[in-house]
Amino acid sequence: MSSRRLGSFVAAVVVLTMAMTVGVMPGAAAASPQKVAYIINGGLGDLSFYDSGQAGIDRIAKEFGVQTRTIECGFDPARYSQALQAAVQWNADVVFVISYGFEDLLMQYADQYPNKRWINVDTVVENSRRTITNVDFIEEEGAFMAGAAAALLTTDTTIKGVNSDKIIGAVGGDDDPVIRAFLYGYEQGAKYIDPKIEVRAVFAGTWDDPVRGKQAANQLYSQRADVVFQIASLTGSGVLEAAAEAGKYAIGVDSNQNGLQPGHVVTSCLKNVGDAIYGVYRTIANNTYKPGEVLEYGIRQGGMGLAIDDYTRQILPARSVQRLVEIQSKISSGAITVKRYQ
Repeated sequence: MSSRRLGSFVAAVVVLTMAMTVGVMPGAAAASPQKVAYIINGGLGDLSFYDSGQAGIDRIAKEFGVQTRTIECGFDPARYSQALQAAVQWNADVVFVISYGFEDLLMQYADQYPNKRWINVDTVVENSRRTITNVDFIEEEGAFMAGAAAALLTTDTTIKGVNSDKIIGAVGGDDDPVIRAFLYGYEQGAKYIDPKIEVRAVFAGTWDDPVRGKQAANQLYSQRADVVFQIASLTGSGVLEAAAEAGKYAIGVDSNQNGLQPGHVVTSCLKNVGDAIYGVYRTIANNTYKPGEVLEYGIRQGGMGLAIDDYTRQILPARSVQRLVEIQSKISSGAITVKRYQ
């Protein structure tokens, strides 16, 4: 993605968790196994963005037989430098970083330790040596799909609980470029279905407070929104709870959250962070890795998408599900162009 992305959960201390496996995947280097660090500005447990990344790290450990270590910063700026130093002291060969809030520090460390492979996930950071590889997600494409799903729901009054107003909502963790990108795509997708649909957004101002998320969602439901897109990490779990309690609908984000509140989460806008992390590491393992690149992951690359499953089919009629499949295919082929926020 571009210089953007926040996350979830506030940790009280910098938490180090190590996952180690034995054995080496056929084709991987059998000599000294690499050490892979995963540094996140927030914390695990969000069932969304950070946990998706951790799934990729766990997959690397399992398939390549390397040691992995996750360092959680809990959104505490005082721990950002500590986290980078911890990875260096551990002698990590590969460092995946969710660097939002400490981009300058990452640039300094990447310049200072050029022999390590630095991969920055979800923001774009360029150091003077041009050695940082950036994983950039095209959120607008996934959010376009979420907006189309929301529009198909709010315009279908045969669905239980849907009113006659064409209003959909979104709750952002904070007002920043990444959330603006999501909203930009969300509105495009909704108006692709029906130009008369109104999109209303509320910013909770935090990424780790489900109560604030529930309050924000209820505010939108009181304004007759039928469905609310949560783009607020752990705060967004409150949005899903509010949907169930109000007899309304929500859309999840980053990971497949459809089953968290069955019957009320229409779909989830997938951001396949773990798949991207795994894919980059695989290039390191097979010696095709190129430092300093900006790798973009949209729908065509499998980085973004929509979680359509039995939970979705319990809410949306088959014709709407089929239309979503067709729209996603058109974005992938280039038949539909989704405008970028920046």
